[in-house]
Amino acid sequence: AAAGLSYVGAYVINTYKSYDNFLQDKYALLPAVIIICVAVVMFIIGLIGCCATFRESRVGLGLFLAIILLIFIAEVSAFVLGFVYREKVKTDVQGTMRSVFEKYDGKNPESTVVDYLQEQLHCCGVKNYSDWTTTQWFNSTGNNSVPQSCCQQDAKNCTGHLDQLQKL
Repeated sequence: AAAGLSYVGAYVINTYKSYDNFLQDKYALLPAVIIICVAVVMFIIGLIGCCATFRESRVGLGLFLAIILLIFIAEVSAFVLGFVYREKVKTDVQGTMRSVFEKYDGKNPESTVVDYLQEQLHCCGVKNYSDWTTTQWFNSTGNNSVPQSCCQQDAKNCTGHLDQLQKL
């Protein structure tokens, strides 16, 4: 279990590099760091449990049980907090995404991240293509279109123009 959690934490940190412009909060990586710390603690606790079992120590097994109960309580607390604050996280991420979309000009690093996000997640805008109609880029181009990263990957001759909604 500790190895699995370590992998998940490292994967989240590695994936964060692709989306760091959207997650400008300095605490965005905190869950991944916590997961890795929990993995290390689980490994140590597993060793304590194994040693207590081999030695048939009542004190060691009692300590192991107490630690396992504390971890269970912490997991339930984390689940409840995640459930309670899910809307706040959603609102914060959408607000940050909107500000990054506002900076889109097709050339800057934020634009590259927006294009990558839309292509990888097969989406257009924060909620849908209409989010682009309020951006400075949309108004400055004057061609009534969204970036080509909004186009479906298998769509041929997609220009991002809003009269081709079936290709977005």
